[in-house]
Amino acid sequence: MFEPYQILDCRFRDLILANVRLRKISGGHLWTEGPVWFPAHQCLLFSDIPNQKIFRWMCDGSVNVFRTQSEFANGNTVDMNGRLITCQHGTRSVTRTEHNGTITTLVDEFQGSRLNSPNDVIVKTDGSIWFTDPTYGILSNYEGYKAVPDQEYNNVFRLDPETGIVTSVTWSFTQPNGLAFSNDEKLLYIAESGSSHDDKVLPVIRVYDVVDGERLENGRDFAQIDKGLPDGLRVDCYGNVWCSAKDGVHCFDPAGTLLGKILVPETVSNLTFGGARGNELLITATTSVYTIHVNCHSAQQPVCTPLA
Repeated sequence: MFEPYQILDCRFRDLILANVRLRKISGGHLWTEGPVWFPAHQCLLFSDIPNQKIFRWMCDGSVNVFRTQSEFANGNTVDMNGRLITCQHGTRSVTRTEHNGTITTLVDEFQGSRLNSPNDVIVKTDGSIWFTDPTYGILSNYEGYKAVPDQEYNNVFRLDPETGIVTSVTWSFTQPNGLAFSNDEKLLYIAESGSSHDDKVLPVIRVYDVVDGERLENGRDFAQIDKGLPDGLRVDCYGNVWCSAKDGVHCFDPAGTLLGKILVPETVSNLTFGGARGNELLITATTSVYTIHVNCHSAQQPVCTPLA
């Protein structure tokens, strides 16, 4: 039987369930990404980028196509009004799906030039949209349309919900990827995945102080991935950071200590918390999607009792 855990710190035992196993809930895809859980509909949406589709997995185990011709959709999230926010490589834009199903383009340029290929996206509780803009979607015709970058840097952007103004909050990454706020939104974690094309770039998660709710300062390395590179990441109700890697999902405590790993038989791209009670880790990994119950959940679920 495939053993899904590598325990490196005894505290990791409090975050996992020894009697559960990893389950494959969808397969046969090309490259899965962008998992987002919709509690109101009890469903998971996820992207298959090269196939230009967004799929929907329901708690009853059924899987169906939510959107065809998704414009090479990658990262997804949900805004404060329950609407789907999506990064699209094909249109090099961030879009919002309205409640009636229409799609609104929120941003597709910065300072008069096209974005590179928006990759991952999160929404802060003030409604602002934060997203990364590496070049993965324009490097070939596999996950988008091959093109020369119009942006001088691979930025991380903030979109103001009231004014629609886009600002670059950092441009110091080779390839910025997944991102997540700490539970109090005073910190922003960002994955540096530039080692995918440059061995000199360290596969690290960096963390920044969020100043006045809209600026980043004091960037520093938080943790380094020891297998592959960091991609998507999430923060649980205790402040631990769960990050994708080549061998599975790595869990770091708030100080950056690696507590353990959930091992996955395919390279992991991204993850999110969800399921009927919010205590499932839903994992996109190369051609498949996996799930496993854990002993924690996201900060959006009811407050956890602190671990001993």
